[in-house]
Amino acid sequence: MISFEQFRIEDGSPIYLQIINYVQREIASGAIQNNDEMPSRRVLSALIGVNPNTIQKAYRYLEEEGIIESRSGAKSYVRIDDGQIKKIRARLLENDVKAIVRNMKQMGISAEEALALIRDAWKEED
Repeated sequence: MISFEQFRIEDGSPIYLQIINYVQREIASGAIQNNDEMPSRRVLSALIGVNPNTIQKAYRYLEEEGIIESRSGAKSYVRIDDGQIKKIRARLLENDVKAIVRNMKQMGISAEEALALIRDAWKEED
């Protein structure tokens, strides 16, 4: 069963979006894999202390995106393939990069300075 022990509610965005983002990031990292069981809506609601309708909204989105499969009265499972994982990873990275670029522009950092910062940070991670 997928663990939500690392999930923390943050200010700034709706909780259902935070749940979706958490699941997608865990998929992108490989921590969540195809056929992993999702906690029931009631269990997850109690675990993170939010309204069951919030969990339902997140699960419905994940179902519509083809990330999880649920049947009425049955357990929900992750249903992803390599193509979906690549799309999820690309979308998450694109959103992260756009946020970083937006912040750098607000601080008046030029594209050249931004690229230098990225190169330096990349080297530090080696």
